Order: sequence, then C-alpha cells, then structure tokens
Amino acid sequence: MLTDENKKIVFEDGAEFYGYAFGAESDKLLEAVFNTSPVGYQEILSDPSYTGQAVCLTYPLAGNYGMAEDDYETDIPTIGALIARDYTDEPSNFRCAATLGDVMKKYDISGIYGVDTRAVTRYIRDNGSRNVLLTGADTPKEECLRRLREFTAPKDSVSVVSHKLIREFPAEDPVYNIAAFDCGIKQNIIRSLNARGCSVTCLPWNTPADEVKRLAPDGVFLSNGPGDPTDVEELIGTVKKLIGEFPVFGICLGHQILSLAYGARTYKLKFGHRGGNHPVKNLITGKIEITSQNHSYAVAPESLAGTPLEISHINLLDNTTEGAVCERDGAFGVQYHPESAPGPQDSGYLFDCFINLIKGGGIYA
Repeated sequence: MLTDENKKIVFEDGAEFYGYAFGAESDKLLEAVFNTSPVGYQEILSDPSYTGQAVCLTYPLAGNYGMAEDDYETDIPTIGALIARDYTDEPSNFRCAATLGDVMKKYDISGIYGVDTRAVTRYIRDNGSRNVLLTGADTPKEECLRRLREFTAPKDSVSVVSHKLIREFPAEDPVYNIAAFDCGIKQNIIRSLNARGCSVTCLPWNTPADEVKRLAPDGVFLSNGPGDPTDVEELIGTVKKLIGEFPVFGICLGHQILSLAYGARTYKLKFGHRGGNHPVKNLITGKIEITSQNHSYAVAPESLAGTPLEISHINLLDNTTEGAVCERDGAFGVQYHPESAPGPQDSGYLFDCFINLIKGGGIYA
C-alpha cells in the first residue's frame, strides 16, 4: 500500500491537493476542469477538446477496463492531465490493448490519483475553472505560485490539434460528400456521418472558402475543438463566406463559430459543462434529451437578437444556449455532442437533421 504521496496539484490561489503519480512524470501547467461522466475515460483522454486541460474525473475509478484500439477519439491524445480518486493498472477487459497509465506515458499525459476528487470538483465549482500546476509533492509552494503567475495559456490550440493535410473518410455506401473543418474533430463524429452514407473530407481549420467551394460538397460541417472560439478569427471569416452557399452543421466549438459568423457573441462559463447527464430542451419540438457535453464557452443568448439565428435548444440546468438555427440559410449548430462518446444517445437525430437539410427539407421538420 502506498504511504508517501509524491505528487500534488497547486491552484493559482495556493490551494494544494496531494496524491500519487501515474502516467507521465513531467510537470504540467494547465487549466483545471471536471467531468461528471461515470464511464468513458478513454474517450475523455483522447478528445482533442481537452487540449491544455487537467480533467478531474468525478467517477472514483479509472483504468479498470484499460484502453481499446477502437475507442480513441483521435490518433494522438493532447489532453494535459487526468486527476482520479483511484487508479488501477490491472484492467479486466478482453478488448484491452494497453493500460491507461502506459498510454499516458506514451503521450506525455500526467496523472495524479489518491486525491479527494469530490473536494477538487467542489473547489472548481465554487471558484471557477483556473490554472493549476501538477508537480512533485516536494516542490516548494513559493516556486509553484511563481510558475503559475508567469503562465499564460496558449491561444493556438486549434492549430495544434487540426491535421495539416486533407484526410478522406469514405462511407461504405456513399451517398453524400461532406467537407468538415477539422478543429480537433472527434472520430465518432466521422463514424456517425459515415453511417449515414456521408463520405467525409476533413480539412485543416484554416482552409480557404474558395477551396471548399471547389470541392462542391453536399454539406459543410464545423467540428468540435479546444479553446476560445474567438481565437480562430480566420475560420469565422471563412464560415461567413460559406453561409447560404451550402447546408452547414456545427457541433460545440463549431456551433460557437457559426454563431460568431452571424454576429453573435460568446463568453466563458464559470466552470463549463462536462459530463454525460445534461438535460437539454429542444424548443422547436418541445422534447427533452439527456446530452453529453464538453465546453468552457457558450453563446450569449441576447447577442442573437438582430441576427438571422434563433435559439433552438436550451440547457435546463442553467438556461444557457445549447443550439441555434437559421432555416433561411440552412445552417444550424448545437453546443453539446450528438455523437456522445462518452454519453447517452438521445441526440443522434441531429445527424439525421443534417441529412434532411442536404436533401432540401427542413432542419427540424
């Protein structure tokens, strides 16, 4: 049994939480957030939207089913760190190809376990998402606070996770061709489109509008991704040129970018939405769906006034904007994740709405 704590988390205001190291041993300066999903640590670990973040898992056990080859959301995980209550490197799962700790070492992802994740989660909830240092337990507190004061979060996360070359993902029985802006696109989004007969051409985030028009796709998709949506001004300008030319569907960061392209405004939430149990109401159909979420920013509802967009979905926990639609231009987006990995499958219908739109029908008809 371990008795000597060898790692700690230090928050920028001096709060400290001690535990044991797993994964990579390197120090990390990151933004601390929490995720309330009871399953899916592999999808969380490999979701590019967590770039530059330390994710506190509220479910108490990590590593128990290892890592499976088919469940990655990206080829090279870019998350910064995991914070867990308990960790095991002896998984029980016939699909397991590696332990969680070994994969974290491979991709330089730091980990700490043995901490009171309930206390860490409450701390973030009460004080908001903030920067932390993961370091050795014996690092002097004064040095930790100095490093945190000098730390500035990068603003180029999308360019880091977006592939530099065009990638093709053909459907088994192709019917439509989709041009997808890769801001850190999750693999399950591509799977969801392929399953509906959509061959997907993944484009680097800064692909010009003229290049998209040359491809003549049946629809344009704006992917999820990390960071502040206002940091990708170039893509916002590109989307402005594509609105009305093609059917457009955006998820998470893509929804924010679409809204900004229409003249709306975004803002940072106190501690964001991350988990698989967020209730969202579809204002058009009146139905409520339980959703998977992972975002720090949201679209300000009052900023949509005067734009062609209308709010289509709201979060029932805090009334934040969860979707917007412009029937005139054939464009819509949602803040949550209909591909839901991890999470419930209530909102998979949104991909069918995209297909209906491509066919010339109404989005939520």
